[in-house]
Amino acid sequence: MIAFSAIFVRLADVAPSTAAVYRCAYALPVLAALAAREQRRYGPRAPADRRAALAAGVFFAIDLTFWHHAIAEVGAGLATVLANTQVVIVGIVAWMVLGERPDRRLLTAVPVVLLGVVLISGAVGGGAYGRNPGLGVIYGLVTACAYAGFLLLLRRGNRDLRRPAGPLFEASLVAAVVSGLAGAAAGDLWMSPSWPAHGWLLVLALTNQVVAWLLISVSLPRLPALVTSVLLLLQPVASVVLGVVLLGEDPSPVQGIGVVVVAGGILLASLRQGNRDGPPPGAEGRDARPARPWARRRSYISAS
Repeated sequence: MIAFSAIFVRLADVAPSTAAVYRCAYALPVLAALAAREQRRYGPRAPADRRAALAAGVFFAIDLTFWHHAIAEVGAGLATVLANTQVVIVGIVAWMVLGERPDRRLLTAVPVVLLGVVLISGAVGGGAYGRNPGLGVIYGLVTACAYAGFLLLLRRGNRDLRRPAGPLFEASLVAAVVSGLAGAAAGDLWMSPSWPAHGWLLVLALTNQVVAWLLISVSLPRLPALVTSVLLLLQPVASVVLGVVLLGEDPSPVQGIGVVVVAGGILLASLRQGNRDGPPPGAEGRDARPARPWARRRSYISAS
């Protein structure tokens, strides 16, 4: 599902802020109903968790807006690959801010990923795909930074494994509001997209913002890091293939090599924890959390 998200954005063919607003807004009724059900069953969430989820929505709005700009400049597939460099960025942030010492695999992955980014940008060779691949790379790296912040904060707000819908609803609500305000200020917010744009945005909201993200939130804490890292690495690769097949995107050979290099760097960084991460498969409840709450899910969630 998440591999199709950039495809749906391209098919909707609306301004970046518009896509971000409607993606989140169309998901809110379903997420609100699920969050209300969770609250009736388990009671209110801790205020600190709710504040973290709300703050995550600000980063998610930045993430979506710049990612949509990257899609317009460098294509759906390559923009998704660039956004997935958040794997390395989260590891670096955890090192610099949280004091988590990285192992050699992360340190080795950083120059590998940066090399792939340079190849995707079109700085090497000719015939690079995209309206402005250099600018697209800049947008993609901003996306990755914002996405890293979103993941760290959403994880903090989603410590109770029994109810993933509440944090996702709060983050989506804030993201819709912030994206709307930013779009109104930038002049790229369309209040009434024409058909079939509304249809593509509705499909994007229900498949990605609701179903895919809920499945990710439920599954990842219960699977070994090795399994999740390999599975979710399929998303950026699949997005490139789908962009070629469905949208006629045509990355140059050098950009194709860049995709492979970035994917290899992401895999190298994300597998460093091996099978040591994650609680037992049956763990649930507020107190059933990993011993190192900030050391998990750094790399698990691929691009929006």
